[in-house]
Amino acid sequence: MDDVATNLTDFLLQNVALIVLAVVIFLAVSSAVRIVPQSEKFVVERFGRLRSVLGPGINFIFPFLDRVAHKISVLERQLPTNSQDAITADNVLVQVETSVFYRIIEPEKTVYRIRDIDAAIATTVTGIVRSEIGTMELDQVQSNRASLITRIRESLANVVDDWGIEVTRAEILDVNLDQATRAAMLQQLNAERARRAQVTEAEGKRRAVELAADGDLYAAEQQAKAKRVLAEAEAFATSAIAAAIQQNGLEAAQYQVAMKQVEALAEVGKGAGKQTVVVPAAALDAFTDAFKLLPGRRSS
Repeated sequence: MDDVATNLTDFLLQNVALIVLAVVIFLAVSSAVRIVPQSEKFVVERFGRLRSVLGPGINFIFPFLDRVAHKISVLERQLPTNSQDAITADNVLVQVETSVFYRIIEPEKTVYRIRDIDAAIATTVTGIVRSEIGTMELDQVQSNRASLITRIRESLANVVDDWGIEVTRAEILDVNLDQATRAAMLQQLNAERARRAQVTEAEGKRRAVELAADGDLYAAEQQAKAKRVLAEAEAFATSAIAAAIQQNGLEAAQYQVAMKQVEALAEVGKGAGKQTVVVPAAALDAFTDAFKLLPGRRSS
C-alpha cells in the first residue's frame, strides 16, 4: 500500500502541469459554451460592459473575459390587476380596473434602461388611463370601451418602446361608480325607458290612424270604381237602345217600355201567399202593346 501511494504521488508530481492544463481547458470549455433555453435570452457582459445578447440554442463566448450577467425570460407576462381613480369630462369620479400583458423583446434595453419594469408600466398605465378618461364623458366611457382600450394600448406602446417591451394586451376590466352616481344613472335609465314606451305607444296610435285612413281611402276608391263601371254599363245600354231605336224606329222603344212594365208586374206577382193584385188598365194595355210588338205579330 505504501508503494502504491508513493507511486501515485510521484505520478501526480511529475504530471502536475498536464493536470492543471486539463482543468483549465475543461473550465474554459465550460465557460465558453452556453446553452440558452427557447424561453430565455442571455445578456453577456465583458468587464461590466454589454457585449452581446445570446438567443436560444448553443452559443459560444470568450472564456474568462465574458460572463452571462442577466438571464431574461421572453415569455408573456401579466401585471397584477391595477385599480385607479379617474375623473371624466363631466366631473364624475370613476374607479377603473386595468390589466396589462407584455413581453420583453430587447433585453439589453430592459436591463440597462429601467430598474423595476412592472412598477414602471403600472405607473405609466395609471397616468394614461386618467388622461384618456378625462377627455370623455361618462356615457362615452361606458359605450366606447373598445375605443378607449385601443387608445390606452397605443399610448402605452409608444412609451414602453424605449424599454424594449412589447405590450400585447391592455384591458379595462371594470368601471365602478359610487352609490350616488349609480342611483342617478338608474333613475335616468328608468326615465329613458318610460319615454321610449310613450313614444312607442304614440307611434302605434299614429300608425293605427294611418292604416284606418288608408282603409277608408281604399274603400272610397273601390266604390268610385264600382260607380264608374255601373255608369259605363248604363251608358253602353243606353247607346245600345239608341242604336236600336235608330235602326227599328219608335216601335223598338215602345217594345222595351212595354217589356219593362210586364217584368215589373211579374215581380209583384211573386209575393208569398195569396194576394190580390190590382192591375190598372194601362198595364193591360201594356201587355197588349207588347204582344203586338213581338216579331211576326206586327202585320196581324
